[in-house]
Amino acid sequence: MNYILAIILLTASLYAKTTDFSVVINEPFNDALLDVAQDYDRSITAVGFTKNYKTSSQKTGSTYSNAFDYLASLSNTVGSQVHLIKLNNKAEVTLRKSVNLSNFNEAVAVVKTPANGYFIGGYTLDGSLLILKLDSNGNIIFTRTFGTDNNNIMQNLILLRDGGVLAIGSSVTTRSYNDNLFETGLGLKDIYISRFSKDGTKLWSKKYGTEYDDTGIDAVEANDGSIVVLSQTNYDKFKNITLMRVTQNGDKIWLKHYKNEKYVTPYKVIKLRDGNFIASLSQQDEIDKEQIRLIKFDLQRNILNDKIIHTTYSSALKDIKEYSDSKLIGVGYVKDTFNTDGLVMQLDNNLNMLRQEHYGDENYDVFNAVTILHNSQAAAVGVYTNNESQESNMWIVQLNRDISMMQIAPNSASMYKKLTEVFKEEIANKSITIKEDLSISFIDESLYFKTGQYELNSEQKIFLQDFSKKLLPLLHVNKEHINTLEVSGHTSSEWGTTDFTNSFLKNEKLSMNRSYSTLAFIFKNQDSITKEWLSNVVKGSGLGFSKKQMFNEKEDREKSRRVSFKIILK
Repeated sequence: MNYILAIILLTASLYAKTTDFSVVINEPFNDALLDVAQDYDRSITAVGFTKNYKTSSQKTGSTYSNAFDYLASLSNTVGSQVHLIKLNNKAEVTLRKSVNLSNFNEAVAVVKTPANGYFIGGYTLDGSLLILKLDSNGNIIFTRTFGTDNNNIMQNLILLRDGGVLAIGSSVTTRSYNDNLFETGLGLKDIYISRFSKDGTKLWSKKYGTEYDDTGIDAVEANDGSIVVLSQTNYDKFKNITLMRVTQNGDKIWLKHYKNEKYVTPYKVIKLRDGNFIASLSQQDEIDKEQIRLIKFDLQRNILNDKIIHTTYSSALKDIKEYSDSKLIGVGYVKDTFNTDGLVMQLDNNLNMLRQEHYGDENYDVFNAVTILHNSQAAAVGVYTNNESQESNMWIVQLNRDISMMQIAPNSASMYKKLTEVFKEEIANKSITIKEDLSISFIDESLYFKTGQYELNSEQKIFLQDFSKKLLPLLHVNKEHINTLEVSGHTSSEWGTTDFTNSFLKNEKLSMNRSYSTLAFIFKNQDSITKEWLSNVVKGSGLGFSKKQMFNEKEDREKSRRVSFKIILK
């Protein structure tokens, strides 16, 4: 399979990262991230589940008359719990919390609240639906558990314009006379939708569907406040989709079932900026290979575009989002016989594929959700499986606008470490010093200027040639994070017998000339690509004698006649 490999190094630590913004968080057993959002402070919040243990209530030393009683005592001691993770722009984990409820549970969605908190939607493993409201630190404000007496599963949670949320999923039909809403069923399994206010009050719960098995997959609020629903319908040996529109009170406006002999899987529906909608599906072709299918439709269920995106390998987009220029980004998976990778795809507003990238390792890796960030980058989350393990791990990546992997912005400490590694020989030979503020000073006496001079001598030129061959490639590799490369000229404070004004101005001009001669020599010896980049970041300055070198509280005039460099990060 042709793909870009996102190299991820797992260590014994809790999580690991490389220079790629690709973070794997490893917990015992199978874990996953299902949804992602951006916080108001520009951090990334992802939600999923990890596995937690429960201590058995059985007293130590208890005896059992048969194996079945013993196994029963061990049941329900380990299971899923909702897990919340926050990352900053350095790919550092700033918050991790598991929501330890009495029943094991899994999260499926996270949405932001106006107060910078979260609504999290999910379900308990005993069949109830679950909504949590958390503050910005992940503390629970309230919990709502709801559903029927039978098995329920939530597929998504949608933030509405009034600040409330809409939960969509499925419910197995019940004939319980204690549950009037579900006394009769449409099929064995039905679309189940509940609407909640922003304070957690349930406004209504309703079910919908056909005579077959139906599962609510996703929903989106239209401009007029009505709700468009995407669902899956199973019958005989086929699996197709159903689209539906309901009022804000849950009354059905229309329902359209797309029945054919293809095996179709629905994943996502979004509202576009033009007020229309796109549903993301996968559809099996004649050789049972999954192909991406996108359907654009309007509020009156008219199909505006129905596109199959043909790819070499089986592919699906599990989530899609629209950029401000109407282009789309989708994430999901691509797989062949031996391997599954995370898929990222960019499309134009006519649903034509512009580019695609595959990320992961030689195992099972999938993206489940994506969100577009404030700077037009994107964050995707899903599942990563390490080669040395069969357990799935939580996975977060950040992508550039062209869907390439973003590089982690280096901090001063990491750049300092890189500089000292590159110039370890010069530091050992006492030619230069490098400080943690990323300033570089020349300390070899052969690199100082003579009194009143600014033209480079042969020794200075030879050293600058070698120096720039090491410095500029390092900076160019990290060019996305380099704001400025300062080249500063310095002087000593003396200038004959002139008054202070003349002394200051002449030293200022001399220091600028020293900066310029150094900058010009380095610049002229670069190739055209480096020159173009360097022209955007290099800055020459003359500091006169404002930063003169001191020794035993006296000015060291010889060492003051120098140039220095400083790297300023974005």
